[in-house]
Amino acid sequence: MSYKINRRKFVTRTALSAAGIIFGSNLAGCSSKSTVGSSVSSLTSTSSSSNPLDEVMKYKKIDSHAHVWEHIPGDLDVQLDYADRLGIQTQVISCPVTSGEATPERFRNNNDFIIKCMKQYPDRFIGQITLNPEYQKESLQEIDRCIDQGMVGMKVYKQLKINDPLYFPIIEKFIDHNMVMLMHSGPGTKRIGPKYDTLDPPTISIPEDFVDIAKRYPEGMFQFAHLAGGLDWEYACKALKDSPNVYVDTSGSNNEANLINFALEYIGEDRLLFGCDRSFYQGVGLMMSSNLTESQKEKLFFKNYNNILKKSGKNVS
Repeated sequence: MSYKINRRKFVTRTALSAAGIIFGSNLAGCSSKSTVGSSVSSLTSTSSSSNPLDEVMKYKKIDSHAHVWEHIPGDLDVQLDYADRLGIQTQVISCPVTSGEATPERFRNNNDFIIKCMKQYPDRFIGQITLNPEYQKESLQEIDRCIDQGMVGMKVYKQLKINDPLYFPIIEKFIDHNMVMLMHSGPGTKRIGPKYDTLDPPTISIPEDFVDIAKRYPEGMFQFAHLAGGLDWEYACKALKDSPNVYVDTSGSNNEANLINFALEYIGEDRLLFGCDRSFYQGVGLMMSSNLTESQKEKLFFKNYNNILKKSGKNVS
């Protein structure tokens, strides 16, 4: 299927994509019920309301890729404030070890913080486990401990590729629990497409790694992270097209026009997941500026991830 767009539509959607950033500047000091300035609505005549948030707030939302950090004072309240402004009822939070060695002590401490957040706001946060399979025994033990505390699924970083054999026992354990595995992704040293340089280590997971592990474990559920995170998203969508057990989240800070429309063509409406990765206005702006129908927005914003949660009996009511 060819993907065509005329110049008028391209300009309009590019403007709408920028709405995510403009939302941020207009709403930084406003509640979700406040009147938004005319700068967003003037971008396009397709809006049915002078207040774009009227449309945004229509949809139930699960942010499938969210983080909170213990070392940032007040971060929890900031995250919830952003979510309230954009009608994000539920955030799937994790705290992976992103610098230095991911020792058992460090990933246990990070998981303890997530458990604390979950207990403080049980109706707002779903916690995900982080670990490091280089510490095999400790990671397997940590899965049991955290699931007993109500955590659902896994979020891991770039210590090892998702298809590294050290992940196999961990993946098999999550398959037994019917839980999704979210892995950080990026250009990697192979570069996703010819135009991207990268500072990522060779252990970064790239689309081919997801394709490989998805074939090895067709019963597993894998989540490819932040399509809007700076990688070559066209290449990624094409590479993951025929991997039905790989879900793709839309999180990231890039507001490139037609990203969602392109992903819809290759990944399909049942495997795309709304996510922000702390770029709240951009994440919602990408969705609202797309060609998604009402039912497709409902799927991406909420139903698709909730269907994943249903498999483990942890769905949002």
